[in-house]
Amino acid sequence: MTKVLVVSGYKAYELGIFQKDHPSVSYIKKAIKKELSPMVEEGLEWVLISGQLGIELWAAEVIFEMQMTYPNLKLAVISPFLEQEAKWNEQNQEWYESILAGADFIDSVSRKPYEKPWQFRLKNQFFIEKSDALLLVYDHEKEGSPKYLYEMAKQYQNNHSYPIHLITFTDLQSIVEEDEYSQTYPEINDV
Repeated sequence: MTKVLVVSGYKAYELGIFQKDHPSVSYIKKAIKKELSPMVEEGLEWVLISGQLGIELWAAEVIFEMQMTYPNLKLAVISPFLEQEAKWNEQNQEWYESILAGADFIDSVSRKPYEKPWQFRLKNQFFIEKSDALLLVYDHEKEGSPKYLYEMAKQYQNNHSYPIHLITFTDLQSIVEEDEYSQTYPEINDV
């Protein structure tokens, strides 16, 4: 059973999304919720994110929504280093601060500001070792920042039972099609 889950994926700009309320975001959030719901029903207690702009902060918003129904579900934001938001624009800093304000636990893996890429590797290693499973919005067709966490998790699987749940672009397209279908044929939803 998964008690602690890492959720990660692409950064917003890797998906060509530059506004947190872009229409695609609702589908991404639906896909995340669809994956999380059965895990929460089975006893998921903690979701860990590092607070990256994009999938992770949208996942945090999904967690906040789910906490209304599942108050025992908790969110931890553990950044790779201190002040990761220092160079973000004001709007993104405010978004990040709003997520931190709702989080149940906040910390940093490295207790200093950004120095070198090893801080990201250390964060990935920490997340995998401190969790029971990984939910990753990642598609092998489009490499990007999630690739490193995915590869480290796959390597970890060589010696550990560590489920990796992927949300691919095909999965996201299915969510879009389901939504369009239910809007086109609303009477079917009533059956």
